[in-house]
Amino acid sequence: MTVNEPGMSRTLGARSLGAALVGLALTLGACSPDATTPRELKFGHVGEPGSLFALSADEFARRANERLPEGWEVVPYGSSQLGGDELLLQKIKLGTVDFALPSTIMSSQVDQFGLFEMPYLVEDRAHMRAIERDVVWPRLAPLAEAAGYRIVAVWENGFRHVTNNRQPIESPEDLSGIKLRTPSGVWRLKLFQALGANPTPMALSEVFIGLQTGVIDGQENPLAQIWGSKLYEVQDFLSLTSHVYTPAYVVVSPSRWDGLPDDVRAILEEEARGTQAYVHETAARLDSELLDRIRGEGVEVNDPARAAFLGASVSLYQEFESTVEGGAELVERASVAGSN
Repeated sequence: MTVNEPGMSRTLGARSLGAALVGLALTLGACSPDATTPRELKFGHVGEPGSLFALSADEFARRANERLPEGWEVVPYGSSQLGGDELLLQKIKLGTVDFALPSTIMSSQVDQFGLFEMPYLVEDRAHMRAIERDVVWPRLAPLAEAAGYRIVAVWENGFRHVTNNRQPIESPEDLSGIKLRTPSGVWRLKLFQALGANPTPMALSEVFIGLQTGVIDGQENPLAQIWGSKLYEVQDFLSLTSHVYTPAYVVVSPSRWDGLPDDVRAILEEEARGTQAYVHETAARLDSELLDRIRGEGVEVNDPARAAFLGASVSLYQEFESTVEGGAELVERASVAGSN
């Protein structure tokens, strides 16, 4: 019998197309190497060349590649080549990227990571290492794993400062009405709303053009990101607010990671954690060197008193402690970490 009814033809065509796509997927799956096959291990991050992210990922790759068995190689892909933070985390879950280096965005994936959005929580890098020991590994890392991300090491994004094209920021009042780029984390938005700015979430890769065209007036980042992204070329003022310290987390897919050969996994974890000392030393050096370089590019630098910024953002702590499960305990444990 001839089938000539349009609706039936479309149905049969759709079924044929669906069957073909399923077949293609099965074929691609059969052809793709399993996790134990020697291969390139992709490390995606958003840092530009010369940024702390780029230096850290490159150093980790160098150390790991010196020890990995033949055929295995860690290859960093910076400058958002494999996507911004949100896409990279999706690719981690899919297993199409092996390592990523999220920072602020983790607070959008797991509420408790908003801890590191609390202003002036982290005093210095020694304090951060104590927080890592007492809070990150026992409390936050299991929550990240439940969300689909295994943390294998804690590195750094750094102490963040405000740049803009309007005026030096000496107090929260100076932020009034400034269109300020922030990462997409909800707590960073709340922080700058409390401080009187007009926060605008934007991918790091879009910030330079946003500043150049006047879509935004300013942004906030560690000095290493400001320098690496050449934001000094499109900003007039740098205010050393140090309003938050943001860690960066070396994350992998738990299932993908567990499928790696034991020796490969051991080398990667050992070198990822071992690279932290290099990261912190490099970050401290860059904080000093880059400040002078940024000044040399003609950017006006000021060092505001921080008490007013903390006072204006106390409500952020109150909201975090009252709305995030375990929030008050996390703040307390982080505050006293390393004091015993």
